[in-house]
Amino acid sequence: MSKLDLLIRGGRIVNAGDSFRSDIGIKDGTIAAIGAEIGPARRIIEADGRLVLPGGIEAHCHIEQESSGGIMTADDYYSGSVSAAFGGNTCFVPFAAQHRGQSLGDVLNTYHERAAPKSVIDYSFHLIVSDPTEKVLNEELPAAFARGITSFKIFMTYDKLIIDDSQMLEILAVARQHGALTMVHAENNAMIKWMSGRLEERGYGEPRFHAPSHPRAAESEAINRAVELATFIDTPVLIVHVSTEEGARRIADARYAGHKVFGETCPQYMFLEARDMDLPDVEGAKFCCSPPLRDKATQQKIWRALQNGTFQMYSSDHAPYRFDETGKLSAGSKPSFTRVANGVPGIELRLPLLFSEGVNKGRISLHHFAALAAANAARIYGMDHRKGSITEGKDADIAIWDPQLTRVVSHADLHDNMDYTPYEGMKLTGWPVTVIRRGQIVVHDGALCVERGSGEFIVRRPIDTTGMPGKLAPELDPARNFGARLL
Repeated sequence: MSKLDLLIRGGRIVNAGDSFRSDIGIKDGTIAAIGAEIGPARRIIEADGRLVLPGGIEAHCHIEQESSGGIMTADDYYSGSVSAAFGGNTCFVPFAAQHRGQSLGDVLNTYHERAAPKSVIDYSFHLIVSDPTEKVLNEELPAAFARGITSFKIFMTYDKLIIDDSQMLEILAVARQHGALTMVHAENNAMIKWMSGRLEERGYGEPRFHAPSHPRAAESEAINRAVELATFIDTPVLIVHVSTEEGARRIADARYAGHKVFGETCPQYMFLEARDMDLPDVEGAKFCCSPPLRDKATQQKIWRALQNGTFQMYSSDHAPYRFDETGKLSAGSKPSFTRVANGVPGIELRLPLLFSEGVNKGRISLHHFAALAAANAARIYGMDHRKGSITEGKDADIAIWDPQLTRVVSHADLHDNMDYTPYEGMKLTGWPVTVIRRGQIVVHDGALCVERGSGEFIVRRPIDTTGMPGKLAPELDPARNFGARLL
């Protein structure tokens, strides 16, 4: 073998399924060799005493994206990708949002133009589909799949984004035909509007009333409906940002019954509480997100669902709206909770939070951490031919962690374009210190080492349903998956 570009020496390699001490040789952007005495290299990184993990894949974040209300997120593809990299990520999959009247082709072109010259890590997109016209369904979605965009998100709430059940069935049918994954924001829109209206009529407009305006039943009912619709069509569905025990149980029950259902939760539902919105003036608006924060008891149930595999995905849902007139206060200095931009930042802290409070406190294993950080996203979103594990032949996407490094979270130390973090003051142990993307050092000892625009668009594959449930022969279960047989 000719001289390696980079040698990582002496660390403990941890994948989702194994761990061992070994050296890693990197050449031409890929992992060329794993073993001992694998040859000379132009550069050597000593990793003794440190953990060598797959680079994280942040699979749910909102970067340089307009909301349905016309508000642009604070992070563009430069600040967002830099912040993600300092949090141990080498790839992310933000949303490319279609608003009504827009073509999906134009939307994707816009987001490619935003990402390509700025991102310092690799990237793909999930589409947001809000206007499923006949042309979108029959021409534009298949064209997007052909470009390597094999997942998209639909909403069961928000007036300007909501998809009704009939439209949802049509979208799910297209997804099934093309091997795409449908992501669902599952909340019952009627319940939320009814509760919000009653609260505002009675003068309850402070941020703390955002939580009761999104009742738990709104989530569990919508999850149940989404699961039933997807099962009828016999196509995989992923329920995003689950916040309640009831929602988690519905996903667990569906998986136990053999349905093709994935679940995702986020750090805000494990580390923040509804009472955080009960702050003086409108400071609580900083914590408004949808679904909303719940209580301490629910946090423990969400942890349990993460531990037992109900949730395969753990994502930040980074939605960076500054606490000023460009973001949270765009509707005025004292807006009602119904007019506060929804979302919290967290892309840089997603993995340090999980490592410190999950691995170091014995809630999850290192292998489970590696799965939640990267491997599951790579598999579910069609990137595991390149990403998600430290394996010979795959992209050299690696994060070297110091498991003993302790820091107190301060927004001043983060790299996003926000003006606050909801995790301010938390003491976390375990941080990434070196991040390598396709063999190139992106972050090392607190410094950014690459130029903007050095990230690469990743063409993703259709979802692999091999071994997934939901394949019973019609004669064994004549009522199940009937809709799929009419496609």
